[in-house]
Amino acid sequence: MRKEAITIRNLCYTYPDGTKVLEDVSLEVYEGERIAIVGPNGAGKTTLLLHLNGILRGSDGQVDVFGKSVDKVKREEIIKDVGIVFQDPDDQLFMPTLFDDLAFGPINMGLKEDEVRERVEKTILSLGLMGYENRCPHHLSGGEKKKAALAAVMSMEPRILVLDEPTANLDPKSRAELIKIVKDLNEREGITVIMATHDVNAVPALADRVFVLNKRVIAEGTAQEIFSDGDLMNANNLGVPEVFKLFEVLRCFGYNCEELPLSIDEAIEHLTRTVEVNGGHIHLHIHEHTHDEVKKLRSKYEHH
Repeated sequence: MRKEAITIRNLCYTYPDGTKVLEDVSLEVYEGERIAIVGPNGAGKTTLLLHLNGILRGSDGQVDVFGKSVDKVKREEIIKDVGIVFQDPDDQLFMPTLFDDLAFGPINMGLKEDEVRERVEKTILSLGLMGYENRCPHHLSGGEKKKAALAAVMSMEPRILVLDEPTANLDPKSRAELIKIVKDLNEREGITVIMATHDVNAVPALADRVFVLNKRVIAEGTAQEIFSDGDLMNANNLGVPEVFKLFEVLRCFGYNCEELPLSIDEAIEHLTRTVEVNGGHIHLHIHEHTHDEVKKLRSKYEHH
């Protein structure tokens, strides 16, 4: 039986000016799962994440971490289980050197000096930050800062990793590195991953389940189920992965594909299977409805 890592029941949150941000939000995240939360700007994604380790407290409802209510557990106990990496690394990095930033959490957890050093060295090694120990975090590149902020959280060895827009403002190489690091932490160490993101192209690689949030939970399912629901995507001003769009175009030209690939790996697998079945060829053609279907597809994505 799977163990619940996070349980949220009927959570509500209202800003001091009276604006409702979260309305009756309920969801469960199981240990070792990878969850993506997607939604339009202002949907409450960051606000929801900040409830997971008690930075914010809801006006109503309950958040449990491994069966314990966040409201009833000391803050220092929660951060042992839940580590949050903010969207802007500069909100997280404030010490003179990277080593100091990584040591800050373990020191405040009351660990002895040798344990602190051991954790910092282990984290530096696992995130590929060797040689950066004495660098000033604010002089690092955007991608290096993101890794440093993640390392500062991972040095506390949380069981749940919460990421707010982890791939925002990263160049393609740094983005690919970060995705690989997060996947490895989940697969190798069994860490539960919860992320809020606008990067729909990263979702298939990083999520087993996807929640669509727009003040409340609108939908929940696999990435395939969520991205295949065009009405849901349009109603919540959401995009789909570029690979998915490409195969929608191919389908207009006669490519037989019921379940559209969401990633490069899925696309390669699908194309390879199709070529093998069709004697080494892929057949595309223009039929009487092709132009109408392409026109409809164009209008479908015009608002993006």
